[in-house]
Amino acid sequence: MLAAWYDDQGPAADVLHVGELPDPLPGPGEVRVRVTVSGVNPGDTKKRRGWLGSSMPHPRVIPHSDAAGVVDAVGPGVDARRVGQRVWVYGAQSYRPFGTAAQYTVVPDHQAVPLPGHLGDELGASLGIPGITAHRTVFADGPVDGRLVLVHGVLGGVGSLAAQLAHWAGATVIATVRRTADLDHVDPAVVSHAVALDTGDPAAAIRSYAARGVDRIIEVALSDNADLDNAVAADEAVIAAYATRTDRTEIPFWPLLFNNVTLRLLGSDDFPAEARRQAARDLTSAAAVGALTVAVGDRYPLDEIAKAHDHVDAGGGRGRVLVTVP
Repeated sequence: MLAAWYDDQGPAADVLHVGELPDPLPGPGEVRVRVTVSGVNPGDTKKRRGWLGSSMPHPRVIPHSDAAGVVDAVGPGVDARRVGQRVWVYGAQSYRPFGTAAQYTVVPDHQAVPLPGHLGDELGASLGIPGITAHRTVFADGPVDGRLVLVHGVLGGVGSLAAQLAHWAGATVIATVRRTADLDHVDPAVVSHAVALDTGDPAAAIRSYAARGVDRIIEVALSDNADLDNAVAADEAVIAAYATRTDRTEIPFWPLLFNNVTLRLLGSDDFPAEARRQAARDLTSAAAVGALTVAVGDRYPLDEIAKAHDHVDAGGGRGRVLVTVP
């Protein structure tokens, strides 16, 4: 099969190779997927760079955890009727060496999720890490029907899906963007009120829509927003943080404590298995009824995967970065 891989960590152009590798075979409880589109996440490029001092987890790595494609073979114990089924894939390179940047990937049966026929491969390849992370930020602490949910970074991959999932589940969504100019890109059908962080007093602006405070905060930059979050959190609110800009992040501990705020930290590779399965079910259901859309940015062919990684490392711009597989 044609595949991309790296045997050492480092800059994309230096360590990523594209060529022929043996076709993988599914083992017990596994399926093989013929990949059409592979999704690139910041976590994929961080693993390749050795972020935070991480080392090579396996002698050779085929990157990427997310994809869309068609099941073309099954291992022992898997229903043979799955062959020919369109699927979206998550977790392919989570604690496993060979991900989706290849013509074939092998995953446990449940990690190849049936993709409804009217949904495109681009959406399917965008549901994995960002979708499951978004689902966990919204639902890890219970239903949000009737709640006020604040989503920071609503134009980002996780933030956009979190806002859509919260709206789908009956929440009123308030959102932030970095700059006033970004407000025009916020979907008013999903977000009831949007606030730009470059305004004079974003906390007052949020409080004008949520006088008693917000019940849930989906946080992409805890180091930047800890004081803002404290200012707008309702009593017993939950801050669900999946990213920060400073490794050792300070928080206003005592004010948060007196408001009985829960701080939930979320690492997608280590979500409980049942939480990931429930996320996959809910993401598929929401997408099937048109409640989820994903902005697709740049697409790269597999033989230009280094450019795709450099694009993501540079910030990715607006929209999902995808690699198409021949």
